[in-house]
Amino acid sequence: MRANLWLFSMALITLACSPMEKELKESLPDRWPNAVTYEIFVQSFADSDGDGIGDIKGMTSKLDYLQELGVEAVWLMPINPSPSYHKYDVSDYYGIHSDYGTMEDFQEFLEEAHQRHIKVIMDLVINHCSKLHPWFLNALKEDGEYRDYFVWADKAGIEAEGNLLKAKTGDSDNIHQWNEVSGQDELYFSFFWSGMPDLNYDNPKLREEIYEIGNFWLTKIGVDGFRLDAAKHIYPDHRAADNHAFWKEFKTKMETYKPEVYLVGEVWADLPTQAPFAQGFSALFNFDLAFSIMETVKNGQVVSATIHEHAWKVLDEGSPVTLFNESEKAFKQYNPDFINTTFLTNHDQNRVMSFFENHEKKAKLAASILLTLPGAPYIYYGEEIGMRGLKPDELIREPFLWETKNDSMRTQWMEPTYNTTNVVAPLSVQRKDSGSIFNHYKSLIHFRRKSAVMTYGEVEQIDLANDELLAFTRSHAGDTVLVVHNLSSRVKRIRQLEPYSLILFTTSKKVRQTADVLALPPYQTIILSKPQK
Repeated sequence: MRANLWLFSMALITLACSPMEKELKESLPDRWPNAVTYEIFVQSFADSDGDGIGDIKGMTSKLDYLQELGVEAVWLMPINPSPSYHKYDVSDYYGIHSDYGTMEDFQEFLEEAHQRHIKVIMDLVINHCSKLHPWFLNALKEDGEYRDYFVWADKAGIEAEGNLLKAKTGDSDNIHQWNEVSGQDELYFSFFWSGMPDLNYDNPKLREEIYEIGNFWLTKIGVDGFRLDAAKHIYPDHRAADNHAFWKEFKTKMETYKPEVYLVGEVWADLPTQAPFAQGFSALFNFDLAFSIMETVKNGQVVSATIHEHAWKVLDEGSPVTLFNESEKAFKQYNPDFINTTFLTNHDQNRVMSFFENHEKKAKLAASILLTLPGAPYIYYGEEIGMRGLKPDELIREPFLWETKNDSMRTQWMEPTYNTTNVVAPLSVQRKDSGSIFNHYKSLIHFRRKSAVMTYGEVEQIDLANDELLAFTRSHAGDTVLVVHNLSSRVKRIRQLEPYSLILFTTSKKVRQTADVLALPPYQTIILSKPQK
């Protein structure tokens, strides 16, 4: 045990010079596509020209920041022309919204990102378009050339079937799915809102139009892939098989244009509904896992964990680990190359800090769990500086805080409710604070990226006979590490950690060990390995 204590002491000395307290100078290995991706709402991110609206040039100027953080890809919320601030109702699939810049600006951004080995994934919104799109404006004429690009039905028939209204869903509060056109008997279908008419994928000509749009962005412009919005709704739920078949065809088409294309889908549903979609995507956002991580931290205990007498018996139910493994098995049944995409919240959900009622230690712990589990994690812009926000949607998409004063890059398109410098420390302040949430994210991302076992390792949950501890091993290529998260507000004294005695990483310098007990402070994380012989 003395040798182990010596190793433990040396680890603590190393931690004094950890990534939490110094700028990492060494280069980091490329881990794409098993890498961390950063979601950006361009409108709120960085303003280069002082017009108050975030733009592509501003985003380009912040690529060094993203490289510093350690992310290897960005997902851009829609950048196409649109009449709405969020731009999920596209009026031109081949353009850049004028507030954001020009196509030349975007190509410069792509070039600069790729020079930094950062991939660029753009939101492609093809379930619906804007009611101002030329297709739909033409389709409003009953004899319009593009009438069949959209879904129409006779009002009497819809009412007879009882389908005039729909129930609210997790991804849509809209109940008025059929919309009247003045002077016409037929109504058009829109799952989300009358301003977003759904496209008709039973029309082969429409499909080919969409495939050509994908081809344009992948080959002529050079993006690395797409995030596919509302992928669950290409066809109604009762036509799930048609939905799966479409996305499989879409993936095949995109791979003919760019074999290494990355396609991540939004299928906001439970695992059984999600799993068959895997055949048409590189990845899907794992909503069940996200909810499990957040609820585990909120409740301060492993969900449905069964306590066993033997400290090392593997749990067989509940918890983020179980959900990850169940989803991995389900997804890979349909696609052996599938990448399990993990996250905490995104632009459609209340922000992490506000979910935890501004409890920073819980927000950090949620990040610790996310970034120590397998998969390809996504973080939402501002999450890494503790930005806050509760719905409605505008208030979870507020401007990023760069500086305390004279913040020329901060966007002004809206007056923030939750994110002012009085309550959220800007990035410039957090960079200098080794205990900030920014440095917490940065150190975890860098550690994960440097470690093959943390990037690629399989996960197995471990029972430490305490449901306030989430513990699991990560194993890869003969290497195994033990990860322990303290979910509680109390110091946890943990026994029986042998043979894991060498600290590789911890979120706290206050970890202590006696001859046979490890003391882990509240809401903190430790990663241990076996000492080399």
